[in-house]
Amino acid sequence: MNNKKINIVNSSGVSEEVDLVTYLVSEDNQSKYLVYTKGEKQGDAQDQIIYISKIVGDNKLDEITDDIEWSQVQKLLKVIANA
Repeated sequence: MNNKKINIVNSSGVSEEVDLVTYLVSEDNQSKYLVYTKGEKQGDAQDQIIYISKIVGDNKLDEITDDIEWSQVQKLLKVIANA
């Protein structure tokens, strides 16, 4: 992946540079999510690890811990995958 580098602040308050993959907006336009990678790979196929976090402030991210919210994010991802 050759993505744009951005700086984020994670839920612990630590700033880090990551590769932007895309962003998502909820169907009600109330929530925004960032899809990004840190360049990490896993498994025999060396698949890239992708992270998805909720945007809660200016470049500040929070984990998605609610199962209903996570289901909604998965629906948004399916729309992109099927486009």
